[in-house]
Amino acid sequence: MTDNKTNSETDITRLFADEVVTRAAVRDVELPYGAGTMALITLDNGFDHTKPSTFGPAGLTSLGEALDAVAARGDLAAVGVVGKPFVFAVGADLKGAALVSEREQALLIGRLGHDVFRRLGELDVPSFAFVNGAAMGGGLEVALHCTYRTISSGVAAVALPECFLGLVPGWGGTQLLPRLIGPAAAVKLIVENPLAQNRMIKGGEAFALGVADAMFEPADFLEESLRWAAQVLRGEVTVSRTDHTGDDWAKTVADARFLLDMRLHGASPAPYRALELVELARTASRDEGFAAEDEALADLLMGDELRAGLYSFDLVQRRAKKPAGAPDKALARKVTKIGVVGAGLMASQMALLFARRLEVPVVLTDLDQDRLDKGVGYVHAEVDKLLGKGRLSADQANRLKALVTGSLTKDAFADADFVIEAVFEDMKVKRKVFAEVEEVVSAECVLATNTSSLSLTEMASGLRHPERVVGFHFFNPVAVMPLLEIVRGAKTDDATLATAFSVGRSLKKSSVLVKDAPAFVVNRLLTRFMGEVIGAVDEGTPLEVADHALDGLGLPMTPFALLQLVGPAVALHVAETMHEAFPARYGVSENLARLVAAGRPGVYAPDFSLDPEAVALFAGGTSPSTAEEVRLRALRALAEEIRLMLQEGVVSAPQDIDLCMILGAGWPFHLGGVTPYLDRTGIAEPRFLPPGVASVPA
Repeated sequence: MTDNKTNSETDITRLFADEVVTRAAVRDVELPYGAGTMALITLDNGFDHTKPSTFGPAGLTSLGEALDAVAARGDLAAVGVVGKPFVFAVGADLKGAALVSEREQALLIGRLGHDVFRRLGELDVPSFAFVNGAAMGGGLEVALHCTYRTISSGVAAVALPECFLGLVPGWGGTQLLPRLIGPAAAVKLIVENPLAQNRMIKGGEAFALGVADAMFEPADFLEESLRWAAQVLRGEVTVSRTDHTGDDWAKTVADARFLLDMRLHGASPAPYRALELVELARTASRDEGFAAEDEALADLLMGDELRAGLYSFDLVQRRAKKPAGAPDKALARKVTKIGVVGAGLMASQMALLFARRLEVPVVLTDLDQDRLDKGVGYVHAEVDKLLGKGRLSADQANRLKALVTGSLTKDAFADADFVIEAVFEDMKVKRKVFAEVEEVVSAECVLATNTSSLSLTEMASGLRHPERVVGFHFFNPVAVMPLLEIVRGAKTDDATLATAFSVGRSLKKSSVLVKDAPAFVVNRLLTRFMGEVIGAVDEGTPLEVADHALDGLGLPMTPFALLQLVGPAVALHVAETMHEAFPARYGVSENLARLVAAGRPGVYAPDFSLDPEAVALFAGGTSPSTAEEVRLRALRALAEEIRLMLQEGVVSAPQDIDLCMILGAGWPFHLGGVTPYLDRTGIAEPRFLPPGVASVPA
């Protein structure tokens, strides 16, 4: 048995051979007020804040050895833990964890973390965590094991993001946090925030929740923390703890599970396991709770969801920052003024984003003063909301409002460097707009279109300078959705493209280069996907059966809910565009056309129940399918369309398809986007990605 364990430990070391080791350096600090000596442990991997400290086996061993040394001393009043500048610690080294192929190895990873971290709460003297920077995952768990915690008000990221990646907090988080701040707040941090696009909280929020006992300003954070620790040790400051055993843990967990079922339909095991562990924390001993975390962590480390989550994470953190095919940044032109054609909701959202991120003048144009006033008024109202929430100062708000203006003539674009149109999705209208804009702007001004499906090349074909036309496709809501599809037309030049990518970076968007092809990436795939589901209903499948046939994937919404969000008229228009381009694969539903003609917003009533009158418009088919048949039909259609898109060179690789669907369509992280899921389920033949990518190693 001992030999087997030794072999597993050797295997673990081999898996983490590339670990960037976080060292635990110990130094003695004489506390003020004569409070005694503190052994202060600094966690540091030897790099600056751009490479945060993580824990692999060697890092955990280093911390364990440091704790061995301080535990053997009899002259200490306390032990403290702090991170390197701007970073406390951000959790496990998941590169090695993703290579684990045996459950015993996975168990060892969990047990090693517990064995080391728990000692911070089991020393003979009090322990203090001084959270000076980002604290995520295992980093936050280090702090939770300590007796007391201080936090800097400047900390920008506090989180337990494990469920986002297909894991659970496995080194004490599910047991210690609920007891510290209560089950409801703990569920928010452990489950709800990770599933809300991996939301982080800041230092002030963490302090308000009770995660930390005291908060100090960044400039003298460590000095003030040491002073506070001395006062605690001398009894001059008392830290009170709330007893949460009387909280209604069962109801909190049941409510959270209900919301998970509504959203994921059981598709991802991690958040469900996390809820089980939180509920267990109310009655379990420390040994029992930590052992349960070990088992959950081992199960999830052996599943595909972790690999898929890490694949997704790598896409949005690395590939999105270095877009494939983007021209040299040096070719980008400076943008000092933006023009927006149109003053509708989409145009107004864009204007606000341009003004906030680029801090340059933005001028909107429209056909009449009422529309123009409404558009500019929307921007000003949104600025006032930001001011009211404390996200802008009064001076910042006034400057933003001054940047956004309106004009009834396009002459206002004469000195603009970048003009984007957001008018009705009609080729004749857009060509007319660009022709008018070209008459007043400089030859270097970039002309961008926010079209969601029309041909960029055709749109630019009548211009004197078609090389400066580029697709700049936002997703709604503009401020929230991170994806930007940047489309290269047949004649778009590198300088124009480089400028578009530069603007995208300034807007803090993740940009993907897309070839000029019908509906580009996201809308093309969603239209095909929705078309198959609607087609099944047209053939006689009950609408509710078809709409919920893909619930098991954990998609952000059902196809008909998405139809309601997009709007039937828009969906019909895109379907018609795609049918014209690819008549064999994209149909136009007569029933959808009837829904549009009837002026219905969709098939759901305001209370989210099905509207019988709207549903009746889809009646008439005589060849119903089962839910499983609908699921396979939709997924096979996606696989076919993706393969065709790759053959056409719409994007450079399957990873760009996945990135677009994750960021533009909310495709779940735990699936790894689209192509890994189609590979794992055998729907994609041949595979899109090599074996072992976003799946458990063979």
